[in-house]
Amino acid sequence: MQLLSLNVGRARAVPYTDQPEGLTAIDKRPVDGSVRVAPPGPKGVGASGLAGDTVCDTRHHGGDDQAVYAVAREDLDAWERELGRTLPNGVFGENLTTEGLDVSGARIGERWRIGPEVVLEVTCGRIPCRTFQEHLGEKGWVRRFTQQGAPGAYLRVIEPGEIRSGDRIEIVHRPDHDVTVALQFRATTLERELLPRLLAAADALHPESLATARKYVATYGV
Repeated sequence: MQLLSLNVGRARAVPYTDQPEGLTAIDKRPVDGSVRVAPPGPKGVGASGLAGDTVCDTRHHGGDDQAVYAVAREDLDAWERELGRTLPNGVFGENLTTEGLDVSGARIGERWRIGPEVVLEVTCGRIPCRTFQEHLGEKGWVRRFTQQGAPGAYLRVIEPGEIRSGDRIEIVHRPDHDVTVALQFRATTLERELLPRLLAAADALHPESLATARKYVATYGV
């Protein structure tokens, strides 16, 4: 398992974002050399966990629990076949394009060591938005992406440091529950009856997903 590509983005003006400034940094591009990874701060204040990477919509992206976004190259390859077009590393807005790692099958709270220093922890899947759809230029993309159920993973920074493309990825901790990124994504989108199952991941889960699951159980029971 390895970090195939390390990607960062700069803000640029586009006609399709709902941001007041009309900016987005979803178009991430591969970079050479090492990049510093560290906790960026709370959501709404902090942005990306990667130095040199921009997050424009801090209402929905960035912050300590969404510091880094990872997508498996294998999932991009599957979409290439389905869409009939080339999808370069970073095109989904991911910071990390991995190889040999089942990103959406990772368990919430699973920890990855990347290179000799950095340890990241899986928190939740990525919810698609209009900006993502317009960036790709695919009609009905939000629906298609959601139905596919392989959203990639957001991660928090446990141990900061530097990473670079080609670094080895090692799973150093795997929780004993069965709450995967894919399950969390399904529970918060199309299959809300699954929400009670997310509680097994406890505080490793993204705080917003944890609050949603607890509210569901309080309202409807298990």
